[in-house]
Amino acid sequence: MPKDSQRDDSSAAPTPARGPFLPGSMVVATLCNPRDKFWGMILALAPEGLSMSGIELASFEDFVVMVKDGESFTPAVVFFPMHRIERIELDLPDGSLPSLSQRFSAKTSLDPAVLLGSAGANEKEKLDRHTGSCSAVRSSEGPA
Repeated sequence: MPKDSQRDDSSAAPTPARGPFLPGSMVVATLCNPRDKFWGMILALAPEGLSMSGIELASFEDFVVMVKDGESFTPAVVFFPMHRIERIELDLPDGSLPSLSQRFSAKTSLDPAVLLGSAGANEKEKLDRHTGSCSAVRSSEGPA
C-alpha cells in the first residue's frame, strides 16, 4: 500500500468546537418553517441543532421594559433542530448601530449574557436533578 494512501486516524477524532459560535455567545437565529427570529445566548450547538436561552426577537422591546420595571420573567430555553435554522449571526454592533445586547445593557444596566446564562444553567440543574432522582429511585429498588 502506498504511503500517501494511508489514513491518518488522528483526524477521525472529533475536535473541540472552535470559532465564534461557542456556548455563551449572544446571537440572532433566523428560523424557517415558520419564519421567525430568536435572540439569545447559545447553550449548545451540535449537528442536531441549536439550544438557546432567549426570546423571540419580536418581543425584545417588551422584554427590556419587563426587566427594567423589575418584573419577573423566564427566558425561553429552546432547541431548534438544524433543518429549521436558516442563519445564525453574532449579536454585534453594525457601524454606529449598537448590538441588541448593547441596547439591552444601556436600557437595563444588566448584562444579558449573565441573565440568560443563569436561565440556561437553572434548566440544566433541573434536568440533572430530575435524572439524578430517577437514577436514585432505580438504584434503591434493588435487583428484580
